[in-house]
Amino acid sequence: PLVASFHPTLVTLLVGANDIVRGSDEDRYRRQLGTIHERIRADAPDTLVVALPQPDWSVSSAGSGFGDPAVLARIIERFNEIAHSEADRARASWVDLFPLMREQGRKKMVAADGLHPSAEAYAEWAQALATTASAS
Repeated sequence: PLVASFHPTLVTLLVGANDIVRGSDEDRYRRQLGTIHERIRADAPDTLVVALPQPDWSVSSAGSGFGDPAVLARIIERFNEIAHSEADRARASWVDLFPLMREQGRKKMVAADGLHPSAEAYAEWAQALATTASAS
């Protein structure tokens, strides 16, 4: 219902980090993501839905507080594969910003909290999305 109240022409969807932190398994994540896509389509059937991968927060300074960075990186990659699959199933667009996001993580382009992307990183995402949108 919340999506419908805005009458959007574009919805971007990026979810998964909290699922990983809370120990959600792949099947539960897939089901929840499928439900999110279904709700968006039901509430805004004509909107363009663009799904994005979650960033590689395993390389952030705060990320190590959630577990072994190498293990987290593999889980993030797997959840991103699921997100891509669910986007395809829901006929949403998938824009793979993960290589850019991973490079940003390595460059420490994070906010003051040491976890979330910095304003500069988000600006690069926006530019990449704009470039992708203008190419299609």
